[in-house]
Amino acid sequence: MENKENNELYRIKLKKMREMMKRIAGQEKKKVLFNKPVEVTDKTFDETIRNNQLVVVDCWAPWCGPCQMVAPIIEELARQYAGKVLFGKLNVDENPYMAMRYGIMGIPTLLFFKNGELIDRIVGAIPKQLEQKIKSFL
Repeated sequence: MENKENNELYRIKLKKMREMMKRIAGQEKKKVLFNKPVEVTDKTFDETIRNNQLVVVDCWAPWCGPCQMVAPIIEELARQYAGKVLFGKLNVDENPYMAMRYGIMGIPTLLFFKNGELIDRIVGAIPKQLEQKIKSFL
């Protein structure tokens, strides 16, 4: 009886250890993969915000001058906060559904999601507020 219980405990420990190793490997992979902004589309938007704890989505368009000014800041912050914050880029011209869903009336608009829920937004090119907001949400 005792040997059977020991075997069962061993199997449970082994299963938990494998699960933990997969989680750790996944987190390390995210740090490597997400050290720059990722393209987000109408099709990938929900999955992206649902599968990452803190997400900042830059809603932009190629013709938008202020968007072009914000882009290098977003890229730098993506490197700086790799593994902690996922930065996404949503081209509102190519992805009108999400732009309408979140009421994007002016760009750039930065949407902040925590655990899949919209928690804040910044409209306009306001780079100084951006890093303060990110720090407050971590």
